[in-house]
Amino acid sequence: MNYPQRKITRLKYWDYSENAAYFVTICTQDRACFLSDITVGALHEAPAAKLTKAGIIVQNVIESLPERYPDIKIDNYVIMPNHVHLLLQIDRERAIHESPLQEEGKRALLSQAIGYLKMNSSKEIHALYPERKVWQRSYHDHVVRNDNDYQEIWNYIDTNPAKWANDRYALHQM
Repeated sequence: MNYPQRKITRLKYWDYSENAAYFVTICTQDRACFLSDITVGALHEAPAAKLTKAGIIVQNVIESLPERYPDIKIDNYVIMPNHVHLLLQIDRERAIHESPLQEEGKRALLSQAIGYLKMNSSKEIHALYPERKVWQRSYHDHVVRNDNDYQEIWNYIDTNPAKWANDRYALHQM
């Protein structure tokens, strides 16, 4: 049977273990909303993401990444109802260089960390909700180009809950 070719979303010649900042978005399966609820605060308070039990699991795994991968630093993140945005840095000074044209079986550091996040949060969420399909396949990444790009991404993450009401996937409820 001929299956359609998956679109390769990674930069072709970029080493994803390279010392750089990365903006990563991971979406839930079928964009189901179960990681957080967006709450509207009192006057002068911006909307915020209130984590569900599943969202707390994801948060704990995110915050454990630097312990598991000492060459990764989490700069900012938000756990939305149906996706997660991460701004992280790889500090390659301590990292082992891994080529994008990798030896068979080896994955770049960014891919390893995101795989760990998805696998471990899925295991814990499945313990609470056995039928829940947690993550869609793969993830979106963006190599941060400069300080301005970094600041724009930081602001995007911080203001994401306030934009939830306009999100086209906000209606995909649990």
